[in-house]
Amino acid sequence: MDATPFDQQTYQVRLEWGVAGLARLAPADVIVVVDVLRFSTRGTDAVAAGDAFPLDDSSHAVSINGAAVSAAAARTDALVLLGCLRNASSVAAAVLAEQERRGDRTSVAIIAAGELTGRDEDASLRFAIEDQLAAGAIIEALGARGIDHTSPDAAVACEAFRGLGRAVRHLLTASGSGRELTATGRADEVAAAAVLDATDAVPVFVEGAFVAYPAAPDGAAHRTGLSGTAEPPVEVRE
Repeated sequence: MDATPFDQQTYQVRLEWGVAGLARLAPADVIVVVDVLRFSTRGTDAVAAGDAFPLDDSSHAVSINGAAVSAAAARTDALVLLGCLRNASSVAAAVLAEQERRGDRTSVAIIAAGELTGRDEDASLRFAIEDQLAAGAIIEALGARGIDHTSPDAAVACEAFRGLGRAVRHLLTASGSGRELTATGRADEVAAAAVLDATDAVPVFVEGAFVAYPAAPDGAAHRTGLSGTAEPPVEVRE
């Protein structure tokens, strides 16, 4: 990929939005997919409960944001993690562990999923404040661990979280995504998604599913296996 002014390659910590944003960035060693309402949060809670969280046909049937970004990330050579507010500090700790394992400076691309307006190719991507805040929480936690060479995009998200961190619960419940889910009877999920550092579970992509990090002693826990079929449930944008 040719270098561009928008690939953030000179920075260790990078931030972009959606599948197209991932493609704009220079290749990274670690990709963190952030889709707070609800893909990343659901995946984190599943792994915390001891379950695998498959990235299969069923996932794509209910998620037009987080699953799509995760699938695109899984096709790269990066280690792919799921991040949200509930595991922000633990994601940063996992990135630091990877850097220590590698024995070299490790680049991190944080991809905020945002929300697509539909499944059509021309569907637009809507900015999602919940993903901005969770990305900022992870970036702040990375900085606290010495991984702090951030791109301007990542720095803005970090400062947004620092300034508004105490209002996260209100902001999520008042956001468009939060109100949409509340209207469908999922108010408890929105409230739970707003809890910072509720778990130390970090989902990592391994052979078609997200499982608990570390999943392999050599860290080779990413890449293959985007498959699987299931009866698709009713679609909910997430």
